[in-house]
Formats: sequence, C-alpha cells, structure tokens
Amino acid sequence: MDKSIAKEITTQLGADNDDRLEHLKAFDDTKAGVKGLIDAGITSLPKIFIRPVDELVEESNIGRSQAQVPVIDLSGIQSDDQRKRIVSELRRASEEWGFFQVVNHGIPESVLNGMIDGICKFHEQDTELKKEYYSRDQLRKVRYESNIDLYHSRAANWRDSLTISLVACNELEPDELPQVCRSTAIDYINHITKLGGTLFDLLSEALEMKMDNLRAMECARGRTFVCHYYPACPEPDLTLGANRHTDPAFLTILLQDHIGGLQFLHDNQWTDVPPIPGGLVINIADLLQIVSNNKFKSVEHRVIANRIGPRISVACFFIGAAVPAKIYGPVKELISDRSPALYREFTVREYLDNFFSRSIDKSVLDHFKI
Repeated sequence: MDKSIAKEITTQLGADNDDRLEHLKAFDDTKAGVKGLIDAGITSLPKIFIRPVDELVEESNIGRSQAQVPVIDLSGIQSDDQRKRIVSELRRASEEWGFFQVVNHGIPESVLNGMIDGICKFHEQDTELKKEYYSRDQLRKVRYESNIDLYHSRAANWRDSLTISLVACNELEPDELPQVCRSTAIDYINHITKLGGTLFDLLSEALEMKMDNLRAMECARGRTFVCHYYPACPEPDLTLGANRHTDPAFLTILLQDHIGGLQFLHDNQWTDVPPIPGGLVINIADLLQIVSNNKFKSVEHRVIANRIGPRISVACFFIGAAVPAKIYGPVKELISDRSPALYREFTVREYLDNFFSRSIDKSVLDHFKI
C-alpha cells in the first residue's frame, strides 16, 4: 500500500466522526490490515481500535492471578501407568481449569518453529501479494483478513489473520496455500491432526467413556487453522489483541511464539499462559463443554496487546462434522436422572452461524441451554 494513501486512511480512521461504519469500511478496503497501519508509521491508535470506556472501567475490577496453568507431560503415553497419570492430569485440568499445556507431544520443535516462521513471512510480505487472499467469505478455504467480527465488535482488535479451513472439505491442495508458507503449513497441519486424535482419545478416557468415543462422534473431523499476527502496538493499554471469548469448537490446540500475551479467566482473575519452548496450549472449547454436559469447562480467554512484536500464534480449532451436518448434544453415557441433559441438540453449522452473527465476546452457550 502506498504510504501517502495509508496515512490518509489513518487520518480518516482517527477523525472525530460518529460514523464508525465509514471508518471500519475505510480500514477494511485497504486490505492491508493492522500491519498496513504500522507500515504507514502510525504513533497512536486509530479510533476504531480504542475500547469503550465502560470496558476499560470493568477491566480495573478484574484481578490478576499468579496461578500456574497445568503442564502435562505426554511422554510414556503407551505405558499403562503413564497413561493413567496423563488421563488423570488431563481430567483435572479440563474440569477445573479448561486450559493446560502439553510437552513431549511428539511434534518436532523444527516443525513448530517452521510454522511460526512461515506465518510471519506471510504477514510480512508485500501487501499486494497478500491482497490475493483477502476476503470475508467464510466459505473460502484459505483467506486473509483483519478481525473476523470487525463489523460486530465494539472495538477492533490489534491483529491480522490467515485462515486455513478444512471444515467443508477434509483435503487441501498444496497450491491453495500461499507459497511463502506452503510446505511448513502442510507439515504442521499433518502433525497437529494426529495429535488432535490422540488428545480426543485421552479426553474420552478422562470422561470414563470408551477410548474412541469422541473420535467416533467425529469431533476431530473438521479443522480450522487461524494464523494470527499481532504487530507491536503504540498504545497497548487502550486495545486488545483479541477480545475475551470462548471457542466455537470441541478443542483448540494453540502454538504461540516467545512473546506471550494469552490470558484466560480462572477464579474470575486473568491468568497468563506463558510460552514454553516446544510446548502447545490446549483449551476445552464450547462444544466439548456441551457434549460432556458441563463436566469439562470452556473458559473465556483473550490476548493483550503489547509494545513488543510481532507476536505470532496458530490456533487449530477442531470443529467436528459440519458437512454433512451431524447432530450433537450431551453424550448419553453422561446423562442420568441425577445428571440430566443441560443442553439441547444442535448442528455445528447452527452453532457457528450463531457465533459469527455477533461479536466474539458474546457467548453462544446460553442459546443452547435447556
């Protein structure tokens, strides 16, 4: 994007004008994302990124926790004794925290670092090359955009995203991916898909069901990889990298670089999820809370903005069988007279349509409660 044009757009975005939609469209039409604003040399936040006053006031009322997120070592998973330990630790983390990290998960560190590097290269290449992928069409397999809820949220978030969707179709042709991150993305997707299957087996055991129950329900089938780029922010106290939200999936596996910034709510306090070299962050998502009938927790989380950057992260959302539609609801083995179903049945498409029709900070879970 030409710098003179970028600076003009930045001026429009910061103007004292009540027409927020006009400002959002001006930003969206650049197809340059937040990275384009940084390239234009901005030194203060455009108005559309500044959080409402009531949010900032509410922020001051939420404490900060020094609690340590559970870290689960997956080594020795084939040994009966070690597997019992892993399942026990995973059950406790899923019931009490909703978040945990895994180490010794079998994915080479070179694959993780390669994915971080490839995604950074995609976002930092020339804007004209990225524009080819810019779209808000959620049916596109590969798309680049800034803020999936740009036109629904009260304040835009300080991030851009490359999305790789394997929801409607389980296969992806290599040439559908950007050349700059093609080989690293394919390698990473294959490894994470395998790890996801392993985790669903462990989660089934943690729910005291047959090991293959969740996989048989096709919870691991649809996957979406969302590859975020959070540039350094000139005024991080006024905005967020990602608003507080829960995930519209069964399970999320997150790869994050060394910078940090991810936080989740634990005992009504924001708790940091510090990066661990070679580690991956796992969180229980909404659909697993539903099928487990509230045994496992899907908790709110967010990403704070930072003066240091860029921060790179890659979230893999295991969404389940969306195409063709499959009916989901609390697992029958977990329902009894003493523990009746808390949620109605639904399809993944119904859940996603509800989620994407609003700002991501508005929970959808209540809509499906009985």
